Amino acid sequence: MSIDLTSTGSEPARWDPGVHSYASMGYYNADYRPKDTDVLAVFRVTPQPGVDPVEAAAAVAGESSTATWTVVWTDRLTANEHYQAKCYRVDPVPGREGEYLAYVAYDLDLFEEGSIANLTSSVIGNVFGFKPLKALRLEDMRIPVAYVKTFQGPAHGIVMEREVLNKFGRPLLGATIKPKLGLSARNYGRVVYEACRGGLDFTKDDENINSQPFMRWRDRYLYAMEGVNRAMAQTGEIKGHYLNITAATVEEMYERAEFAKELGSVIVMIDLTIGYSAMQSLARWARNNSMLLHLHRAGHSTYTRQKTHGVSFRVIAKWCRLIGVDHLHAGTVVGKLEGDPATTRGFYDTLRLDHVPANHGNGIYFEQDWVSMPGVMPVASGGIHAGQMHQLVDLLGEDVILQFGGGTIGHPLGIAAGAEANRVALEAVIKARNEGRNLLKEGPDVLRGAARYCRPLEVALETWGDVTFDYAATDAPDVVATANF
Repeated sequence: MSIDLTSTGSEPARWDPGVHSYASMGYYNADYRPKDTDVLAVFRVTPQPGVDPVEAAAAVAGESSTATWTVVWTDRLTANEHYQAKCYRVDPVPGREGEYLAYVAYDLDLFEEGSIANLTSSVIGNVFGFKPLKALRLEDMRIPVAYVKTFQGPAHGIVMEREVLNKFGRPLLGATIKPKLGLSARNYGRVVYEACRGGLDFTKDDENINSQPFMRWRDRYLYAMEGVNRAMAQTGEIKGHYLNITAATVEEMYERAEFAKELGSVIVMIDLTIGYSAMQSLARWARNNSMLLHLHRAGHSTYTRQKTHGVSFRVIAKWCRLIGVDHLHAGTVVGKLEGDPATTRGFYDTLRLDHVPANHGNGIYFEQDWVSMPGVMPVASGGIHAGQMHQLVDLLGEDVILQFGGGTIGHPLGIAAGAEANRVALEAVIKARNEGRNLLKEGPDVLRGAARYCRPLEVALETWGDVTFDYAATDAPDVVATANF
């Protein structure tokens, strides 16, 4: 027997046994007005040929809340309408035939307080494999204030991080150690030292450096922190290295985090691949132990990059802010990784602002109030270099970490020279910004002027000045920003 979801016309009574359309069972209600306490979601729905879009949208609401494929008598043992998710609006996606935006409201009672694991299991847990849908993407969510307040939020946040580091008025600078794999612990520590003494604020482990045979985690931590401490002594600045504590079990991650704390590290790092519950546990540990928590979004593009199926990164950003990380990689626009300018601005707003207005031009479908929850410091990394500094500051603002891996460690004059080039470029661009100069127009001249007095910056511009990664973004907003947005 196949289930016919092509019609929402003549239907049996709600409690007649058998198979009914989802819309007729109450999962679509165009008259519903969402409550302030509802969790709201907007899905991009691509129905299979012949499937009515309203019915497909109702199926999304149903299968992500209380519905199953047939009428069940136990529904009558609950306050059924209260627990049903309700699709209240279905709009065609501008310029994309066969795709629809389905707005769904979930009563707050459907979710456990302070649990991203439960929220995600509910909203995206089962429905993405539903056969009547050709594709499905979760585009955005509105987390109500009542639910926001059940989460810890960032262990420290942007303001507290700047106070801990005593660094104000400019983006922070970092670098991922390259090559990510294969260095001995001693040589790894040498890279940390050279980059930090050259002018960077942070160096970092990459997502896949954990505890491999060529360099066990304890050895890496010891040599990396030796490099950090030597650089701090020479520069008089607070420095840090993101010690990746990602491991096979949460117990092992706690062991590594405690050792990092013993060594005096100001920051530890985790990967998105460890899962939401583990991330939330480590965020609580970080707050309790006064440790900054860096999150690498490893693996996110497997489900965030495609336009029609998966979960938008703006949703992941919201979940990570609730979970309580201090840093999150959020795109660069001009680097080697995916990033439409407008979409990326939406990610940064989601992470940093206390109140995020709806802005369809940036891909933000819902107004979001974070009610004083601290902001997350966005991290820009992946194929960026000193010659793009004016673009990065103009696009991404001040509260951001700019990470130049190859753009530091690949410098022809050495690692410390690469770090110096980045620091001089940043300070020259910030000075120009503070003077009111147009960074996009005058930025190249600003950098060339600074390079006259800084040989490392001059060499960086000669080496990478013309390097760009100009490819069409796969995840751009569906509308063009106008004055109305």
